[in-house]
Amino acid sequence: MNIKEASHKIGVSSSTIRYYEKISLIPPILRNQIGIRDFDQHMIARIKFIKEMRAAGMSIKALQKYIHLFDKVNNSQNEQIELLKQQVEIMEEKRDDIQFAINHLNYKINHFYDHTLKTEQELKALEKKKH
Repeated sequence: MNIKEASHKIGVSSSTIRYYEKISLIPPILRNQIGIRDFDQHMIARIKFIKEMRAAGMSIKALQKYIHLFDKVNNSQNEQIELLKQQVEIMEEKRDDIQFAINHLNYKINHFYDHTLKTEQELKALEKKKH
């Protein structure tokens, strides 16, 4: 299948696939007689794997390291697991930051009239004094 068909099947753009190839997340894709990339099921599965890891928040740099271990290093399971654990820590930190923001906004909503509005009025008064 060509890159347009692969792109549609996987749900990533053709330019993303080319980028993954350029930065060696996927190996060079075989080409047919007229030079068009020809994707097989193995390559489709690999790009889907990369897409899932990106959706899990893994950076390109971390993913390149993970893929390198997967492709090139024998007995790299411990290093792969460590990379995955690091990713979990990163995502948990992001989750905590998001939860903090949600809690803050809910507080502002729940205390709009007795806190938020009062704070806004105090800020406006300070601005008037400044000018």
